[in-house]
Amino acid sequence: MPKGKLIIVEAGDASGKATQTHKLLTRLWADGYPAHKISFPDYESEASAPVRMYLRGDFGDKAEGVNPYAASVFYAVDRYASFQTAWRKFYEAGDIIIADRYTTSNMVHQGIKIAAGAARENFLTWLFDLEYNKLGLPQPDGVVFLDMEPKAAEKLLAARAKERGASPDIHEANLAYLRRCHAAYTELAKKYGWRHIICSEGGIPRSVDDIHAAVYEAVTNILLQ
Repeated sequence: MPKGKLIIVEAGDASGKATQTHKLLTRLWADGYPAHKISFPDYESEASAPVRMYLRGDFGDKAEGVNPYAASVFYAVDRYASFQTAWRKFYEAGDIIIADRYTTSNMVHQGIKIAAGAARENFLTWLFDLEYNKLGLPQPDGVVFLDMEPKAAEKLLAARAKERGASPDIHEANLAYLRRCHAAYTELAKKYGWRHIICSEGGIPRSVDDIHAAVYEAVTNILLQ
């Protein structure tokens, strides 16, 4: 059965994922590639209800207090529903799927709730088996990590919250948690060979166009594999 390419854009909150995935999709279209963009969580889907409950604090107002295995299942079900109803047909037809977050987000956001070492490795093994074997979701062909330094991301997060006039979710509201996520992203990017894009220097974000150029180069290299 033919399959397309699944490329993930990963980063901490307020690191420019939505902007970069949109620019990437537009560039791929302009260059003649059959490409589609998906985002997780899929807040428009009924399957995301447990995710929304989790993020607004229905299961506890501290992310660390919610069982990482349970939370991972919430997100996995959301991805399964999206795959089956929205993008499986394109992927199996050989098209390119660009995902804003994926299983890789659970590896970070839920993984850091578990002490580093054997227990965390066991979690990662369980997560891979759940999503890729038990649920049959496609494995990524490549992951692009947008590395926005925490002090830059925190400023962007505050500006975004002010602009939207909305309260941050339980992940966004915990800056210490977000800094641990950044450290985990950096560690996993090295461990799994993710494409590592530096997005800020000295706490100052690089321009959107500069980051896009680096992202596009990384993605075209993945497509040539």
